[in-house]
Amino acid sequence: MGKTRLIVFWLTTATIGFTWLSGGVADLIHRPETLEGMVKIGYPPYILTILGFWKIAGAVAILAPRFPRLKEWAYAGTFFELTGAVASHAFSGSSAQHLIWPGLFALCSVVSWALRPQSRTIGTLFPAMAGKSQSMALAGRRVVAD
Repeated sequence: MGKTRLIVFWLTTATIGFTWLSGGVADLIHRPETLEGMVKIGYPPYILTILGFWKIAGAVAILAPRFPRLKEWAYAGTFFELTGAVASHAFSGSSAQHLIWPGLFALCSVVSWALRPQSRTIGTLFPAMAGKSQSMALAGRRVVAD
């Protein structure tokens, strides 16, 4: 992995980790500004407790070593939550900054996911021999007719 790629990976990953940890705490303690914002766009206050728990769990999963399948779920949840925030703010008529920030953080989550080191992945996205390996595996199976 190139040095620049590794630096960009860690910058975007640290950004998501910090955003999720601090945002999760703000959600869990029902910080007044956070609560006001959620109610303003139409969500009930208890959603903050749910989001806060999952944001902190997601940050830990993304930042911790190993557990690549858990990381996949955390990245997906991060992306879904952030793009959902953009949509929620757009539909409720929020200001542009409420669209831009979660949009940028969603982009950070995609960049972090795409640049993660091999040790943090389940496998390769496009294995070179995928088709050949699959056909070889199928050829080795015995088919029994009724």
